[in-house]
Amino acid sequence: MTRLAVVGAGAWGTTLAHVAAKRLTDVSLWAREADVVERINTRHENTRFLPRVQLDHGVRATHDVLDAVRDRDVVVYAAPSHVLREVVRTSATCVRAKAIIVVATKGIERGSLALMTDIAEAELPGRTVVAISGPSFASEVARERPTALVAASRESSAAAVIQQVFSAHTLRVYTNDDVAGVELGGALKNIMAIATGIADGLELGLNSRAALITRGLAEMTRLGVALGARASTFAGLAGLGDLVLTCTGALSRNRTLGMEIGRGGKLRDILAQRETVAEGVVTTESACDLAAREKIEMPIVHAVARVLFEGLDPRAAITALMSRDLRSERDE
Repeated sequence: MTRLAVVGAGAWGTTLAHVAAKRLTDVSLWAREADVVERINTRHENTRFLPRVQLDHGVRATHDVLDAVRDRDVVVYAAPSHVLREVVRTSATCVRAKAIIVVATKGIERGSLALMTDIAEAELPGRTVVAISGPSFASEVARERPTALVAASRESSAAAVIQQVFSAHTLRVYTNDDVAGVELGGALKNIMAIATGIADGLELGLNSRAALITRGLAEMTRLGVALGARASTFAGLAGLGDLVLTCTGALSRNRTLGMEIGRGGKLRDILAQRETVAEGVVTTESACDLAAREKIEMPIVHAVARVLFEGLDPRAAITALMSRDLRSERDE
């Protein structure tokens, strides 16, 4: 019997616990917030982060992260990227040596520029690590809307285990061995969603959105290949699939943030009004640093950074992108 823990009870972590509990009989879910733990255990609902979804009664919430991960065969980390290392490190002493570690967080760590699986491997040495990603709004997965994901690992047997754990009649999980590509696709698409949201907020039309998505994918692929990923991965679920969803879906936190910026909002004010995290803000800084380190041209990423952190007028950013030197579409 597989015993599973999910560390992080935001919308995505709660959804993964809910999905797993339909197949497994012992699923623990760690939440930092005491009210989230109480409501999941008494009402079977995460009213703060996943409202109006009745959770499977097999999900047991706890405020004790060591209790959550102790003696688990699979440990899923779904904490926000900026606290992932701290959360993994705090729980490490009770994670079994043979446990499969699943990273469901999308992002690039600020400063170290580490991918999320890199963090898990550093803090939990010797464990097999799997990244899970793909085009998925948590609320739609929880409500059993048909969805496809990717489980990526250098150990094919571990990816296959996670494929079986989370696959259901409305959730199809594919396997992949390109961990870097799957992770970078999931992280970088959030920046492009901010960019398309800005364009939508400026009411620039559907042509602009299509151009930003397409050229954004080219930037993502360039950086990914420089970091050892396969270009083909960015044409799959964790690349193009997640990019299209996040850049066009009304439920996208990153696109919504971009729209507010495009309509004249200030980043500080927007973030102060939010309880949930828009990962693209942190990832924008990290992506700029990675691009500089690898000497990769990423004009959309740098334009978003200037708007978010330097106060560049969004219309001026679009004008600058449109005024760049003319070139071939293909990267030679």
